[in-house]
Amino acid sequence: MWDTGNTAFMLIATSLVMLMTPGLAFFYGGLVGRKNVLSIMMQSFVSMGFTTVLWFICGYSMCFSGTMGAHTDLLGGIIGNFDMSFLHGVTVSTPSPLTPNIPLMVFVAYQMMFAIITPALITGAFTNRVRFPAYMLFLTLWLLFVYFPFVHMVWGGGLLANWGVQDFAGGIVVHAIAGFAALASVFYVGKRKASDSQPHSIPLVALGTGLLWFGWYGFNAGSQFKVDSVTALAFLNTDIAASFAAMMWLIMEWRASRKPKFLGLLTGAVAGLATITPAAGYVTTTSAVMIGIAAGLICYFAVQLKNKRGWDDALDVWGVHGVGGCLGVILLGVFADSAVNSAGVNGLILGNSSFFLLQVGVTLGAAIYGFGFTYVMLIVINKITPVKVEQSEEERGVDMSLHGEEAYL
Repeated sequence: MWDTGNTAFMLIATSLVMLMTPGLAFFYGGLVGRKNVLSIMMQSFVSMGFTTVLWFICGYSMCFSGTMGAHTDLLGGIIGNFDMSFLHGVTVSTPSPLTPNIPLMVFVAYQMMFAIITPALITGAFTNRVRFPAYMLFLTLWLLFVYFPFVHMVWGGGLLANWGVQDFAGGIVVHAIAGFAALASVFYVGKRKASDSQPHSIPLVALGTGLLWFGWYGFNAGSQFKVDSVTALAFLNTDIAASFAAMMWLIMEWRASRKPKFLGLLTGAVAGLATITPAAGYVTTTSAVMIGIAAGLICYFAVQLKNKRGWDDALDVWGVHGVGGCLGVILLGVFADSAVNSAGVNGLILGNSSFFLLQVGVTLGAAIYGFGFTYVMLIVINKITPVKVEQSEEERGVDMSLHGEEAYL
């Protein structure tokens, strides 16, 4: 009944995406000061546990139970129903909805890994400044009211899928909404007051980047849900875009500072990975080169704009993931080529201006919603429990102040 090759591949891809969250913890952990390493890493690791619980209770059902076409989802295609809460009906013999020759359990696990890492991305923006109880509420509400609806609308047969929006592996669903939620968080919590704000371990950042880059092959290639030519295309495009973006960022920073910066190379690679994500399985390798170059340039200038404006996005979540994700979705509207993937459509350069305009409009709407809902949500959370740490706690370091632990003795 099951295709063992496809099933094995998807289990490996699921494991790779799972590895990205510890990779993110190392990436972020190296970028913060010595007194705040454990706090930022814990915010990633706790998502692995808590998001799994929420996914089991209702998350999977809210994302993938019911479709707009069958009139079985809720709110006009915005969210799924609750028929599969607590994974009701998911048995060892239930087939996956997209690839019937692999078990549904594999699909549930793979999509769960996306749900785990997406809110963890946001934490880099407000490092050192948010109390843990408030973060747990943030994690819960953001998944329920931002991430789960967008998964359903784009990948679960909901509203945006019916409009014809395409997003191969999460430009809208992961990076755009998380990046603009990060910007809203920055505006709400304000600037850091303590001086412990410089990267304390670039080798940790390099380790995290390596794990993220490695895991991203499962993130993008696995989004084909089987092994075929599109799987190979998505895999290769992922590496091409990341490499060109890394080199472009290195060149730009080298030109600006007169020295080649390792941290710039690493940041550029992540920007390229984020930007190619929505387009990986829908564009040619030549287009992936162009997307990588654009990611290195535009995300670099977005970070410079952030610095100039004084936005304390501590780890450049908006500039890398928010801008990168939006850019990737828009460039998919430009470069999409149905010749490389029959499930896709042609983009602007092949004469399909309506698809390009759709991608632009939805990207703008997703960014506005991700920003607006997150800002209002933080106001509400603050009425329940304080969001911001006290200045004395920040100066002491949130590792000891909030968790009573130190990374380095």
